[in-house]
Amino acid sequence: MSERRSLVAANWKMNGSLESIHQLVGAVSQGMSEKTKSEVLICPPFVYIPELARLLAKTDIRLGAQNVSHLESGAYTGEVAPAMLKEFGCEYVIVGHSERRMLYSESDVRVAEKFIAVQANTMIPILCIGELLEERESNNTEEVIARQLDAVIDKAGIQAFKHAVIAYEPVWAIGTGKTATPEQAQEVHEFIRLRLARHDHETAEAIRILYGGSVKADNAKQLFELADIDGGLIGGASLVAEDFLTICHSVR
Repeated sequence: MSERRSLVAANWKMNGSLESIHQLVGAVSQGMSEKTKSEVLICPPFVYIPELARLLAKTDIRLGAQNVSHLESGAYTGEVAPAMLKEFGCEYVIVGHSERRMLYSESDVRVAEKFIAVQANTMIPILCIGELLEERESNNTEEVIARQLDAVIDKAGIQAFKHAVIAYEPVWAIGTGKTATPEQAQEVHEFIRLRLARHDHETAEAIRILYGGSVKADNAKQLFELADIDGGLIGGASLVAEDFLTICHSVR
């Protein structure tokens, strides 16, 4: 196995205020140390990106965004172009999050277009993929994962994954009270890596695959010890400094 540095990415979703983000970033940055092995990333709501860029400037914490337009400019009210994110110091952009797919009807093709647009602006896409409860219960997990991956491979090519991150989100295990076992998570992560390896073994071994199914302070270590889990995409727990730091310090 190649040496892959773990990544712990905070997805704040639509949460926060100027006061709360100052407190949260202050506590997280103070809690980081030389013992923090993982790369740490924060993806705030769009409006807080400039303030986060300022707050994170003298830290090792990376800055990212939760979404982006697939278009570069134009009459698209409410959209944010990739170049705008780049200009404010974003290094990563989440694309295809399950909430974007489900609530805003983003198709596999649209997600692939966003993936390409992010890379065209020299940022790193975090491609989210994952199955719904009914798809899991119908034993269609691998079919869904393969379809979502192949949509990007078909448009961007396998070499694009040399500059990307994948996040596996079992949608059925997010905010439902149901939880994926570490074994279930590892099984899908392994499938993702093997799916990529069909095209290019080196790329498959090098890419970081994060787990995004309700990672918490009390289960992070067990998850991160598994061979194909290279960190986490953290939702609710990233809004609590103590919990998020525990997760960051749980990497192997």
